[in-house]
Amino acid sequence: MSKLIFLDVDGTLVDYHNRIPESAVKAIRQARKNDHLVYVCTGRSKAEMQPELWEIGLDGMIGGNGSYVEHHGQVLMHQLISKEDAAKIVDWLTERHLAFYLESNNGLFASPDFRERARETLKTYAIQKGQSEESVAGKEPEDFLHGLQYGGELYRDDLNKVSFVLESYQDHLDSKEAFPQLEAHTWGGRGETALFGDLGVKDINKAHAIDVLLEHFGAERSETIAFGDAKIDIPMLEYCEVGVAMGNGGPEILAMADFVTDDVEADGLYKAFEKLGLLQ
Repeated sequence: MSKLIFLDVDGTLVDYHNRIPESAVKAIRQARKNDHLVYVCTGRSKAEMQPELWEIGLDGMIGGNGSYVEHHGQVLMHQLISKEDAAKIVDWLTERHLAFYLESNNGLFASPDFRERARETLKTYAIQKGQSEESVAGKEPEDFLHGLQYGGELYRDDLNKVSFVLESYQDHLDSKEAFPQLEAHTWGGRGETALFGDLGVKDINKAHAIDVLLEHFGAERSETIAFGDAKIDIPMLEYCEVGVAMGNGGPEILAMADFVTDDVEADGLYKAFEKLGLLQ
């Protein structure tokens, strides 16, 4: 029976050096030859999907942690932060002197102070994801975030979510209090250190987006398999028939997954596809 396969990107399909393991490419292409459908299911917006990801061969994507659903170029759902809320977020972050970038399918739009303020934070993020200090030396935020640009309009009506540099964890707690109508999370490197906060559409997650896709096909949850490495992926793994955690995952997802495969950098995706019979 054909399966619908959902892959988180960072730490699952893409390693901590932002590379796609050749074994993962081989696994996806073979699974699709065997009539399985493969989607990325990611916090990234479409603008942040580097071309190499599409070149693998994908049936579509779930982006913005579940705010956007696309199948073979057809948009099935796209829920955006309202223009009013988006403006309030920009003003709130600006007043608190918190550097940020706005995530949309049309691009990533950074605040004027983002390059200066986020430079070291993004280096820390990359190092915690496994890169060496030497490899990140001299890099700028736009080297870490595909599609990042400066000087764009910041009052927008096309936002999936907003990420901002945390000066302290209290900034995240304050964002939850200031925007109860939105979803607030944190993200960081390996171990999910809280380096950034983000705000997105309320009650949207990867599991809800998968449900939208299944409804489009008239497919059943029994046909689904999900792969992830972080807390944000847990609803997706809980929802799908089989939930696979990468060996590099955080403790929460390792504890709840149906099984744990190897690290992303140790051919974990390929080995799991093989174990699940997707390559035969």
